[in-house]
Amino acid sequence: MRIPRDVTGSELAHALRTLGYTVTRQTGSHLRLTTLEQGEHHITIPKHAPLRVGTIAAILSDVAQHFGTTRDEIVDRFFGKRY
Repeated sequence: MRIPRDVTGSELAHALRTLGYTVTRQTGSHLRLTTLEQGEHHITIPKHAPLRVGTIAAILSDVAQHFGTTRDEIVDRFFGKRY
């Protein structure tokens, strides 16, 4: 599945809430999200508009690895209806 080109940091953080991620802190223009599902996991998302495709891909790959799935499945879950 193709990674969308127009996702902001806030939109990605909102989408990650479905996997149990919550914003634990913000430093400048970066959000730190944490989930306790399937073990503790932290990610940092820049709160930029739009995010670069490589940044989105890296974040989603990290999330997919934590949950034992593929990046394509995560992309389809979050953005499948839009793209």
